[in-house]
Amino acid sequence: MKILAIESSCDETAAAVVEDGTNVLSNVINTQIELHKLYGGVVPEIASRKHIENISAVVDKALDDAGVALEEIDAVAVTYAPGLIGALLVGVSYAKGLSFAASKPLIPVHHIRGHICANYIETPSLEPPFVCLVASGGHSNIVHVKSRTDYEVIASTNDDAAGEAFDKVSRVLGLGYPGGPAIQKAAESGNSEAVRFPRVNMGEGGLDFSFSGVKTAVLNYIHNLEQRGEEINKNDIAASFQQAVIDVLSDHLITAAEERSVKTLALAGGVASNLPLRELIQKKALSRGFELYYPRPLLCTDNAAMIGCAAYYEYLAGRRADLSLNAYANMDIENPIV
Repeated sequence: MKILAIESSCDETAAAVVEDGTNVLSNVINTQIELHKLYGGVVPEIASRKHIENISAVVDKALDDAGVALEEIDAVAVTYAPGLIGALLVGVSYAKGLSFAASKPLIPVHHIRGHICANYIETPSLEPPFVCLVASGGHSNIVHVKSRTDYEVIASTNDDAAGEAFDKVSRVLGLGYPGGPAIQKAAESGNSEAVRFPRVNMGEGGLDFSFSGVKTAVLNYIHNLEQRGEEINKNDIAASFQQAVIDVLSDHLITAAEERSVKTLALAGGVASNLPLRELIQKKALSRGFELYYPRPLLCTDNAAMIGCAAYYEYLAGRRADLSLNAYANMDIENPIV
């Protein structure tokens, strides 16, 4: 079964053709990073306008790269939630038009489900159940993946997502956007023990995240150094901040898996491509007898191949949408509505 998938939830216009869930025939991504660098982050209105400009060419290239015509596609899939509402609407509207014009089924896909399913593309042999850390610019969740379409959210963020905190700290340090790669690069030359930034604990047994506090602690630390006229070692600050974030992400993931007696771990989302995070979780996983899986960096970022993969399993589960499909800025991963 060949699925044409479309992803436009943030600042990447993406399309892919995926066969039987894990065979990626094409995966085209048009990124807006260079444009949004001018503003230090994604500007929703600009992102939406660029999606409108790019989507036709991106979809055409995905079909060309896959060597298939639209008539040979069995279904059209699209990210409809969560994300920037204007950006989502571009993808949803285009997908509905293709579905109607080509008389193909329309499959709605939850963005976070897509990120998790990227692991099946990387490792087709991976089978649920497993516990997955989904960490990106807009999301920080720990999800119990009971089956390919059955999810339970164990933990989520109460304020800033991990990737959002990386972006904000990077901006203050003058390291640029996107913050994750910039912080990681600076941290390579820094001392992760130079500054002890807080690790937020949500109380006994609490696995939810909160990264607003560590972000504020970094800002206050820098401000105090400036007030005293002392040197600001950006590399040490970046390394110490990064360590504080990955300590919390890894600890909560391991604890969640132990509480559910699940021995398989997975990572997903843009922050999951952070090398120190992967290494730390791998170290902790090995010491406790867990298996760890994660996608290559290209599949951690927003892409349409992961949407095509998720769509295949949603299709098998009988999930369809009609032309009334709408986009939603927020949506429950456990029981998404259409």
